[in-house]
Amino acid sequence: MSDADRDAATAPTVTDRISEEVREGDAGLIALVMFGVYALFTIFVILGPSQGIGGIVAALQAITFWTALYAMLVLALNLHWGYTGLFNIGVAGFMAVGVYTFAALTAPTGGSPPGLGLPLWAGIVGGMAVAALAGALVALPALRLRADYLAIVTVAFSEIVRLSLLSTSLEEFTLFDGLAVVPDLTLGSGAGRGISMPINPTIPVKSLYYTNPMNPASGSRTVVGNTVLPAFASIGVRETVVVSMTYTLVLIGFVVLFYVLLRRIGNSPFGRVLKAIREDELVANSLGKDTRMFKVKVFMIGCALMGLGGILWETQRGFTDPTSTTFRPLQTFYIFIALIIGGAGSNTGSVIGGALFASLLFQGPLYVSRIFSKYIPTGDAPSTFAAALGPLGSLDVTPFLAYTLQNISSLRFVLVGVVLIVLMHRRPTGLLGHRKEVASSIDLLDREPRQKPETPTAADGGGRDD
Repeated sequence: MSDADRDAATAPTVTDRISEEVREGDAGLIALVMFGVYALFTIFVILGPSQGIGGIVAALQAITFWTALYAMLVLALNLHWGYTGLFNIGVAGFMAVGVYTFAALTAPTGGSPPGLGLPLWAGIVGGMAVAALAGALVALPALRLRADYLAIVTVAFSEIVRLSLLSTSLEEFTLFDGLAVVPDLTLGSGAGRGISMPINPTIPVKSLYYTNPMNPASGSRTVVGNTVLPAFASIGVRETVVVSMTYTLVLIGFVVLFYVLLRRIGNSPFGRVLKAIREDELVANSLGKDTRMFKVKVFMIGCALMGLGGILWETQRGFTDPTSTTFRPLQTFYIFIALIIGGAGSNTGSVIGGALFASLLFQGPLYVSRIFSKYIPTGDAPSTFAAALGPLGSLDVTPFLAYTLQNISSLRFVLVGVVLIVLMHRRPTGLLGHRKEVASSIDLLDREPRQKPETPTAADGGGRDD
């Protein structure tokens, strides 16, 4: 056997590399965190009012769904803030640009407001392209701005987009009106009425189970639907949960693509320049790098990913409007919290931060409140916080507990604030922030040792006779 054949036989296969990554790499760490989250929420469902296999599957599907959505957007933000140090707090605005471009391209021509009626893939590509273009338009005038000043520009852009979509002047309008060589295009945002998107990323998923995916109730099931849906129904899992679970698997695939893309960018020469800009832009510029163009390029890439994340998030409902919480500045705040928890500059931390925020801080308090409501009768809750605190003086905690359970959605902000304070005090860089990174794209520690030559080499470079 030749040396080449021997090396090919001993080279690790793709399966071996995946197994090693799961056992020893970051994939194993992510899997361990998700296993802990699933175990915790399984206990929550068992202790809560909803029991059975169906309740557990529905809860785990919801946790995975929100984890995947936040992980994608946190990864996109990590490209800006974690890799390059660009303080972008206009994530919701770029999501809105992607979603409404998608809606304008794919909405039916006879709709209200009308669209162009293009296929799904054209809407996704167009939404990402326009979001990237919006990122370039924001980045160009803000090239000389840093930190708080860049943040002001991005959040202002986000609010301009949201308020413009609410404007009645954009409810329905005509492009190229009066131009003889270009046909008129009637589009619109729908203003406060919103815009319908019957063509959306869930349609290919529903087509696996239904012959009429746009309106499953009016059609019949496919062969896959007749096999899969009754099987899950026999263990108490609803049809809607099965369809949502399938779409969640698609989202997980996009999370993997986001992760691989950012990992390749980070290990490339382009990525190393981004990290140099983050540490000291003046030094990077003095070494001959056009840092302004690097910032524009990375801003466009990150905004395109944010547009894609917004499309996968918002359009799956088949409808959107500017009042959606997805487009509010609060959503950007949530995404930044997830990035802070995981650690800026770490792709693995971005995924873990998204998982911990979506599960423990976003959904966890709701499940805990259901458990308390089941086992502890609290009666009517006080209408004010002061009225809830008053009985504590006489050691009566029931009114305070009732007030907490009734307002748990609002009190989650208090929990988020406590977590941020503790994290900033104990772990200011996040759980996985400032990890040691290999400077080269190939780890020098993985080099195979040099083989000793069979013929000793003399000092003058020639062979030496024994």
